[in-house]
Amino acid sequence: MIDSNQHQLLPGERVLWEGRPAAGFALRAIETLLIPFSLLWGGFAVFWNYGVWNSDAPIFFRLWGLPFLVAGFYIVAGRWFLDAYLWRCTRYVITSKRILILRNGLLSKRISLEIGNLPTLELEEKQPGIGTIRFGARSGWSGGLNMHIWQSSLDPTPQFHRIDNVLTVYQIIDRQRGG
Repeated sequence: MIDSNQHQLLPGERVLWEGRPAAGFALRAIETLLIPFSLLWGGFAVFWNYGVWNSDAPIFFRLWGLPFLVAGFYIVAGRWFLDAYLWRCTRYVITSKRILILRNGLLSKRISLEIGNLPTLELEEKQPGIGTIRFGARSGWSGGLNMHIWQSSLDPTPQFHRIDNVLTVYQIIDRQRGG
């Protein structure tokens, strides 16, 4: 639980709800494209590096394949572990005045959204009781570096990702903003 001693709460502000993303891996619809692509990329990178390192190829070719091997490891397996780590370090808070999204550790961030000025709320319930609340329009493929396509934890749209009792949490937010 956060408190005013941690310099997170404003004077007169009180915590109404606090939660974390659900643990574990979550498959998204885009994975039907990403998983086959990552397996092809990773497999080719292993094949290339194995062939080059077991031949008398120049050092340039040996080193050339290493970044592709690292990228292959990341898109096949590493992204899942990075997501799990980032979600484990994330917590969400609804106060009487704001929405807070707090992530500690690697790639730490603090997002504070004033409840009275929230953009569009988007509720998505995938499993009974577990879902995501987005504060704003879903980010598309054309903006930024698009790392959120590979790494859902880096989606630039502020959100409460895979939370329990999502409908109840949505209702708390809606009540606070006067909905």
